Amino acid sequence: MMEYNVKSFKAEEFINHQEILDSLEYAKENRENRAVIADILEKAKKAKGISHKEAAVLMECDIPEVNEQIRSLAVEIKEKFYGRRIVMFAPLYLSNYCVNGCTYCPYHAKNKQIPRIKLTQEQIRREVIALQDMGHKRLAIEAGEDPVNNPLEYILESIDTIYGIKHQNGAIRRVNVNIAATTVENYQKLHDAGIGTYILFQETYNKKSYEQLHPTGPKRDYAYHTEAMDRAMAGGIDDVGLGVLFGLEGYRYELVGLLMHAEHLEAAQGVGPHTISVPRICPADDIDTADFSNAVPDDIFEKIVSVIRIAVPYTGMIISTRESQQTRERVLRSGISQISGGSRTSVGGYTEPVRDDSSAQFDVSDTRTLDQVVNWLMRLGYIPSFCTACYREGRTGDRFMSLLKSGQIVNCCQPNALMTLKEYLEDYASPDTKAVGEELIAREIQNVPNEKVRERAMQYLEELKDGKRDFRF
Repeated sequence: MMEYNVKSFKAEEFINHQEILDSLEYAKENRENRAVIADILEKAKKAKGISHKEAAVLMECDIPEVNEQIRSLAVEIKEKFYGRRIVMFAPLYLSNYCVNGCTYCPYHAKNKQIPRIKLTQEQIRREVIALQDMGHKRLAIEAGEDPVNNPLEYILESIDTIYGIKHQNGAIRRVNVNIAATTVENYQKLHDAGIGTYILFQETYNKKSYEQLHPTGPKRDYAYHTEAMDRAMAGGIDDVGLGVLFGLEGYRYELVGLLMHAEHLEAAQGVGPHTISVPRICPADDIDTADFSNAVPDDIFEKIVSVIRIAVPYTGMIISTRESQQTRERVLRSGISQISGGSRTSVGGYTEPVRDDSSAQFDVSDTRTLDQVVNWLMRLGYIPSFCTACYREGRTGDRFMSLLKSGQIVNCCQPNALMTLKEYLEDYASPDTKAVGEELIAREIQNVPNEKVRERAMQYLEELKDGKRDFRF
């Protein structure tokens, strides 16, 4: 039988089934043990994280005042590391050709209803210009797994196309990549192409469930998929993004598995996940959420976000437009630091004159434009950030994490967020959004701690008004 070993590079040792079961049993035994819970919360207040076993106890606990403490602590930790900044991005779907048989995804190979589309480089160019015209600077490219239709060469060519497009004041400054698990050699090629974060959702950490949900195709190989982040880092990619699709398996199991994966990266690679995504199973063509009995209700979902934020305080947390405006508003306070805006989840969706979701991977709940999302965030007191400075200044991996953990990042992030917001206001915002944003910038620039940085940022903001672009710290 496999034994738990956080530093092992074997999937079933660093995500050990028995260790998860033991952690869940420990959580059940201590769910009302106020002494144990108080010790965990005391440790959590130091904002250096808690273990997967300790997180399982907090997740299992149902004492109302403890749940309120968990939520308040998550808010406090989020503010400590990320302030009120919310990074903006958009997904770009390149192709929905796929050879896998994933039972929860409409791209599965047996789905004959969905129109199969693969964008040409010219179509990608038009999509990117449409995204630039909205104001986006950061994309996450997505493609189904199909070695014939979507080979790595196609992905690399597409990245080159995206980075090469300069339209008016638009530019995509960071391309994150969400494609299937691959080889160290291929990850080296993605690194050399200048990608930002490599993102791969585990879907589920339960091996038995994983194999049932992936009956056919290369994705069926649990170990190869689960060990992908280690290969990516061996290929030179500093920033990797984890995620599970909540609702495929019991959420308690998934939470522990996810945190064990984060602990493994920290222990084996010296740096934990740059981001953690928290998608929930939702309706799509050929997919009915009623088929999945582990669907997660809103209050539990909010608690999951809070517990992840406490357990992995430094990680960026991402929520997509599959969640409603109301849900996104709830979890922004307790942990989320990145959201998408104006998103289309269909291939070619940004240049369709009429919204056509027949090739979509999932239904979008939050259908507002980017301008509406930016306006909403600012009215809630957040700073929408289009910043990509750390990536372009080489502050990735452990270099980024050390800045973040020491608290020094605020002297970069706060001014960079405000300057990229200023670019958005000058080039793309509606009059109302611009008015709200100018007021926010004038107020928030005062919160840059370093006086010299603050003065220089104020000078840059004036120069942005005069037409200059792309200042960064």
